Amino acid sequence: MSHLFIRNLSFQCNDLGKESTLLLTFDADMKGLYQDFFPVVWRVSKFGKTGPYRMLATYTSQLAFSIPQVVSGNIVDAETCVKINDGEITTLTDVNDVFHFSPPKAGITGVLQAANKTGAIQDMAIGFMNPGDLMPKPALFFNEVGDGSNVTARFTPVLRAYITSDYQETAILRGAIDTPAIWSKNLAALPESTIWNLKRDPANGHYSITQA
Repeated sequence: MSHLFIRNLSFQCNDLGKESTLLLTFDADMKGLYQDFFPVVWRVSKFGKTGPYRMLATYTSQLAFSIPQVVSGNIVDAETCVKINDGEITTLTDVNDVFHFSPPKAGITGVLQAANKTGAIQDMAIGFMNPGDLMPKPALFFNEVGDGSNVTARFTPVLRAYITSDYQETAILRGAIDTPAIWSKNLAALPESTIWNLKRDPANGHYSITQA
């Protein structure tokens, strides 16, 4: 099992100059992205034109597979879940309409796997467990996993930030966000707590995020 870690991120601005919406998601380039699986919007926060604003976000590296409950393209909750670590596999079964993930066992090094043995097509998600939460925050959504098939995930916590008001938290991203990312960091490489300044250049309207 790899060492677990927590990352506390604070995004702040003062007199940004324009009301703006900051979105955070784990949509770094991965094989199969927008085909086999889809990113899920993690955090969305509005920052006003004038005055100070701040958004706090906490990531914990404990990952978990879940059975997501999806409503209108958003993951609203999870029916059940299981914590899983790198190199482990769990099996999903369905007995009398009750889903259950088996305790993870050793699998393939470098990936996390979930086998669908329910007898039907299922949606799954992988996310991360925050302290005190019963269910994980979804990060990647796997659509219509066939019976007898395995979900195989290589999850690296590369977080990206965008300025866009087109999405809400827990929305499943079926395609790439049409505005470029203004910030990208591998959370594993950051200290436990960091502060980031969001700024907007009034001359060209471009946004930037730099460490405080």
